[in-house]
Amino acid sequence: MSLKEIQKEIVENKKQHNFNVKDMNEEFCHLYGEVGEAYDAWFKGLDTFPEELADVAIFLLGIAELNDIDLETEIRKKVEINKGRIYKKNEKGHLVHI
Repeated sequence: MSLKEIQKEIVENKKQHNFNVKDMNEEFCHLYGEVGEAYDAWFKGLDTFPEELADVAIFLLGIAELNDIDLETEIRKKVEINKGRIYKKNEKGHLVHI
């Protein structure tokens, strides 16, 4: 199953359960919450960390589908862009692309 097919399945499941499929503010809030839960699980060393990462991906893929974005294609494009970037440390010691 392709990522695009998974995107469609995620949104179909949301529709079948009468979850939000229109309010992007709400979707981003849920995504943000799931990222927080994933971080918490990782920080605490919980066995639920993989499941929480899956929740992050589900909300992200759902947002992509609701906005007619093929996220797999966009990820592939971005990976290629990142391969060609040059990074250096800034004055705070953080790597930034130049």
